[in-house]
Amino acid sequence: MSLIFRDFAVIIISILLLAVAGVVSSYIGLYGSLFVLNENQILYLFSSSPQVLAGIYGLTLTGFIFFRTELDRDVLRDATLVEVVDLLKVKYYRLLLFITILVGVAVALCNLVMAYESSGDLVVLSVFMNVGQSTFVVTLLVIGYFVFNVISPDRFKAASRELQHIVDPGDKGDEPSRGSLSDFLREYNSIEGLMQEWGKESEVTSGSPSLSIDKFGRRYISNARLADMLYRSEKIDFEMLSRLKKLITLRNTIIHGADPVVSLALVDEAREVNSELAILLKK
Repeated sequence: MSLIFRDFAVIIISILLLAVAGVVSSYIGLYGSLFVLNENQILYLFSSSPQVLAGIYGLTLTGFIFFRTELDRDVLRDATLVEVVDLLKVKYYRLLLFITILVGVAVALCNLVMAYESSGDLVVLSVFMNVGQSTFVVTLLVIGYFVFNVISPDRFKAASRELQHIVDPGDKGDEPSRGSLSDFLREYNSIEGLMQEWGKESEVTSGSPSLSIDKFGRRYISNARLADMLYRSEKIDFEMLSRLKKLITLRNTIIHGADPVVSLALVDEAREVNSELAILLKK
């Protein structure tokens, strides 16, 4: 299951679970209460619940800020991770936004319970109480899912596979549409060589403070940045830039854990880009 589909599935399932739990718990609360709470118990429960939830949310948000910084460091250490990290950031942002909405709803419901506690309207109070606690539980479950996703050791591999399917949708795993990985890598290495050679001849890396640094402390410029420089130097047009970025992304996903397969269409694309780029850089 793709990361994008899985995230939306989790959001939809959470909303459905919240709706079902809210309706069922409200029905039980109105027609056969499992627990009968007095005024002090209600006020204590629905004043402490949002405090607990806010504390957990704050810790989660703080931990994610530090983790996001670590993702940026990973990109500095290895520029081939930039596309994978960008996808992970979008995924985590989407989940964190959903969690923020759930926390806001849970806190609002708890406040409504305390506001209606002295109203004497037991029906509305019971509904608010049961829906509020249902939201509290569902929010904790979603936060748990988010945390385990963030700390997953396979996060780069899963994101790489997702990117591979986005960049190379023609690869369905069947033999007729599958190309040769060795042919693709040979063409890609030739493209990389052309760009690196142009970079050295143009001295685009000299004195640049924004270069990546590898694990040996050596400064280098990534292929994606070289492609951008080629475009800004008007050596290639936007269409060629997009094609180069597509090939670079596919190659990066493969080396970071995606399935080592490539479609025949992308092999042909790499061959065409290699030939066209050689001609463009000789002009």
